[in-house]
Order: sequence, then structure tokens, then C-alpha cells
Amino acid sequence: MIDEVLADLKAESQVLDDLVAPLEDWSIATPAPGWTIAHQISHLRWTDRIAALAATDPEAFAEALRTATPDLVDKGAEEPVTLEEWRAGRDELERALLAVPAGVKVPWFGPPMSPASMATARLMETWAHGQDVADALGVTREPTHRLKHVAHIAVRAMGYAFLVNGLPAPTAPVRVELVGPAGELWTWGPEDASDRITGPALDFCLLATQRRHRDDLDVKAEGEVASAWLPIAQAFAGPPGPGREKAVPDPEEGSA
Repeated sequence: MIDEVLADLKAESQVLDDLVAPLEDWSIATPAPGWTIAHQISHLRWTDRIAALAATDPEAFAEALRTATPDLVDKGAEEPVTLEEWRAGRDELERALLAVPAGVKVPWFGPPMSPASMATARLMETWAHGQDVADALGVTREPTHRLKHVAHIAVRAMGYAFLVNGLPAPTAPVRVELVGPAGELWTWGPEDASDRITGPALDFCLLATQRRHRDDLDVKAEGEVASAWLPIAQAFAGPPGPGREKAVPDPEEGSA
């Protein structure tokens, strides 16, 4: 399992690497307010480093967490980084996760995770920040089977999303049915659940990583719990994010 996820993480990282490696200027603004492409890559490098620390030295990670300030993430994104440093950090994290003993969970900002789940979380974040870079460059990335990892961690984080928004944990199960890039159906939850989430996997992943406004996506909810979850869905650990503004229609669209 860990080998498969790490292979997909490497492939997802390479997609972003291919976008930024030819660029001479990383100061291009991205859709994340105040963040340039350099911030996006620096944040990924910083998170890879702290994840490797959590995997190799849980006590040092706990101390870093204890002394963390609310602007920890933003400070991490401000650190200068080179392409070579980011690449080296990715390799360092892979080695660290492979070395975690069987059955041991890695501490994190949210609940502790298995090495495979940590790799899934890193893939999710790489894909999400890669979306910001792609949007900044006007590039449309080809959706792949790797979206299933992103969707999976978002589904698993449903209860956490309620928790960090100060809401009681849901008791009713939710059935999630997503259509993958090749037309395949990905499902989570009991088939007979009355609460349901349906739509394209890409749209659900964009929503759960808060890279698009819900109104700009074709994701549907049925039932009280599902309807309450979609507006607060998040695939990442930490406090709720501000999300993205609804897209402004092109005034020339539809004009004759």
C-alpha cells in the first residue's frame, strides 16, 4: 500500500515539477491571496520537511508543534527555496515514511496517521497547490486516477471537518459516489444511506481542497448531513480555510 501511494505521490509531484522547472520567475501570483508560485513550492518543501521530522523524530515534532505560532504555515511559505531543495525534500520524505515501523502512526497537526495516510495527505496537498500553480499559468491539468487519493482523504476527514467548524460530529452515514476521469465509479459509505454526495471526482476534489467555489462545481448533496458537509468539506488538517470566491462570468459569454 505505502509503495503504491508513494509512487503516485512521486508522479503527482513530477506534474508540478514539470510546470515550475522551466520558469525563470516564480514571483507570479497564484489564486491563493498573497501567495506566488514561490510561496506554493516553499510551502510544499516546508511541509515535506516537517512531515519527515514527524516520521523520524516524533519528540522533536511534538516540540515544534508546542512552540508553533498561528502564522506557522505562512512563515513556512516565506522561506526561500530552490527547485533542487524541493526535490531533495521529496526524496527525504519518501525515505522517512518507508522507514516507519509497521503499525506505527506518524503524529501530525490533526490526528496521527499511518505512513500510507501521510503519503496520501502529501499527495492531496501537492495536487491542491499544483492546482494553484496551474491556474496561475493558465494551464489545464489532465485528471488522473490519483484523484481517488484526494477524494479518499476528504471522505475520511468528514467528521474532522465538522469538528473544526465547531459542529457536532454527524451520526448518519453518507454515501459518496464520484465519477473518475476514465468514467469509473468510485464509492464510499453504505449503498443504502439516505445521505448522498454525487458528482465528478475532479469537482469533489476541487471543492474539498477549497480550490473552487461550490457554485462553480457539479457536486450534489442529498440529505441533512450531506448538505451540511459540502459547504465545510476540507481534505486538509488545521482550521477551516476561507475557500475561493465564486467565479465571475465573462461578460462576453453568450453575447452575439
